Amino acid sequence: MKRRNFVKTSLVTTSAVSFLNPLSEAATPHQNAGSEFYELRIYTLKNGKQQKMVESYFQNAAIPALNRLGSKNIGVFTEYLPQGFTKLVTVIPFNSLDDYFKLPEKLAGDAAYQQAGADYLTAQATDPAYERIESSLLKSFSYMPKLEAPEKKPRIFELRRYESHNETAGKKKIEMFNEGGEIAIFKRVGLTPVFFGETLIGPMRPNLTYLLTFDNMEEHDQNWKTFGSDPEWKKISAMPEYANARIVSNITRTFLVPTAFSQI
Repeated sequence: MKRRNFVKTSLVTTSAVSFLNPLSEAATPHQNAGSEFYELRIYTLKNGKQQKMVESYFQNAAIPALNRLGSKNIGVFTEYLPQGFTKLVTVIPFNSLDDYFKLPEKLAGDAAYQQAGADYLTAQATDPAYERIESSLLKSFSYMPKLEAPEKKPRIFELRRYESHNETAGKKKIEMFNEGGEIAIFKRVGLTPVFFGETLIGPMRPNLTYLLTFDNMEEHDQNWKTFGSDPEWKKISAMPEYANARIVSNITRTFLVPTAFSQI
């Protein structure tokens, strides 16, 4: 029993050191795997014509061009049971920040992209392709550095954003997922993650965002229930430094379904 307590204490201490010093030995193996970056775009649309135009743009122009540039597993989703007209949500992975920042220049020089996306790219002010784009740049978590695309079959997705009242609290919630072990519990109980990302640029900062997937809403409800009663989760969530009241100020969730051409 004493040895178990020592091991538990050591793990907590290592976790705290990793949080305070991201270059610590404990964090190195995961960081060496290499971080990805994600652009999360949310298109506000007002009608079916705009939806068709944006979807056509991604299917015929953006996704092929992004794939040619090395960005794989592009996700394009509509809302599941939207309130009002659906928004279009896209997830674009990048291997590096350099890939992200050089994208506009590379797309400008891609003749195939320009031709395939002409209707979207040259839409007139009197007949726009969309109303507005809300865009965020995310960095993957060290304990899940790469996006994990699920099997292609009918499924639903849950996009969650956890906001914190300050940067320190936001980092603590990220630590809870990484060193605290929450990501591992998610995977074990069937809360299948696609990615986890810390928002570097975007609205409602500081926040983290992640995407889960399920076969259907019944599986969603059951797996969250299993998670809530999991002994390891109860142990972690009972730790005072990880209490939601101290590190999370707001949670937003959106249910999504993939378009027919989505690569996620």
